[in-house]
Amino acid sequence: MLDLLVRGARLAPAAGGADQAAASAVDVHVSAGTVVGIEPASDHAPPAREVVDARGCLISPPYVEPHVHLDSVLTAGEPRWNESGTLWEGIACWTERKGMLTRQDVLDRVSEVLRWYVANGVLHVRSHVDVTDPGLVALDALVELRERARDVLDLQLVAFPQEGICSFPSGAELLEEAARRGVDAIGAIPHYEDTREDGVRSLEIAAEVATRYGLLLDVHCDEIDDEQSRFSEVLATLALRTGLTDRVTASHTTAMGSYNPAYSYKLRRILLRSGVNLVCNPLVNLHLQGRFDGYPKRRGLTQVKELLAAGVNVAFGHDDVMDPWYPLGTADPVLVAHVGAHATQLMSPAEVGECFRMVTDRAARVLGIADLYGVRPGVRADFLLLPAADPADVVRRLVRPSIVVSRGRIVAERAPAVARLRWPGADPEDVDFVRTRDARDATWRGGPAQGGGPAVDG
Repeated sequence: MLDLLVRGARLAPAAGGADQAAASAVDVHVSAGTVVGIEPASDHAPPAREVVDARGCLISPPYVEPHVHLDSVLTAGEPRWNESGTLWEGIACWTERKGMLTRQDVLDRVSEVLRWYVANGVLHVRSHVDVTDPGLVALDALVELRERARDVLDLQLVAFPQEGICSFPSGAELLEEAARRGVDAIGAIPHYEDTREDGVRSLEIAAEVATRYGLLLDVHCDEIDDEQSRFSEVLATLALRTGLTDRVTASHTTAMGSYNPAYSYKLRRILLRSGVNLVCNPLVNLHLQGRFDGYPKRRGLTQVKELLAAGVNVAFGHDDVMDPWYPLGTADPVLVAHVGAHATQLMSPAEVGECFRMVTDRAARVLGIADLYGVRPGVRADFLLLPAADPADVVRRLVRPSIVVSRGRIVAERAPAVARLRWPGADPEDVDFVRTRDARDATWRGGPAQGGGPAVDG
């Protein structure tokens, strides 16, 4: 007997796209926390302890958060608000709040936000953790929480030297100690170091530690509106020459929004050759960047459209959730993809589908888990049911998962989101913002297009 049977779902395509409503319905068989079979939908499926009638919903791998700072979540306004809205005042506010950290404080705040992530369908999270704290209080708490949460989600930890490696007392030693305490990746922040030479040296130190401990490397790189900040080329070159290649991520790279076309062309070639990943954080960088500009005011985002066209892997991250850098947020990756589509001008149906990929399989590549990710036989049963026509529809309507399955168990459920409309001269009706005249709806097999959602039995 199966542990879980999902009947009548439609597989979300790994490559995104918008014309997927006609995909054939399938049954997904789960036993011992693993997908053991995917078969054409049938009335004669094997018996199961729990059965979910997907009613034509998309079945998708879970969302992946490639960049967040969990140690600082839910601290907005503590001990004061970031009145200027700049990255620099945010760091100053966090430096003050950092002295108030306790193990329980970190555990309580992070546990709350991880619950939000799971409810939103995120089962893989990469968090940067500030290690310019001599006590490493937040790091130790997050290492503990990583173990506590592993039955529901996977948490990667990046040793992040928020105040620098070379420019902070004992910065290199603290980075080394974080590696010994069990982080998954090493970080750096070269544009924040005192000099360009310190910035280059900090990248060399971070790459050396990552190589020696067999860790990933994820760098806050060029997060500044300065066209002279060009550490991305240094990081990419180190990635290639050390052999770290796609184990390296350049996060933010907002200075790329100020580079001239000739240098941008050269840089994209270097990035592609190196194999590095990039992470754009549209919510937070739209808010933080351009703060020193008059008008015209820069968007302060990396060159997402151009990087994708060049063949570079790019993902979208949330970055911050109610902290000194960003006072909003609900840990919802679909909102990130939605805003990212607007901010980076990815608006054709195929491009909106790419925005969905940037919080699913492209983000999985950033975390180095692509071989273990997906909905297919032999892979761990982590997936979502989404009442939507296709990935682009998920992004357009900000569709949240009806059911979240982790390790073969249903861990979150959500009722269909509909509004009851009383239109003059008509009977009350449900409105779910689906294009009801679209011929594609006929292929939804009586499911979401009629206002329904998955049904659970067992």
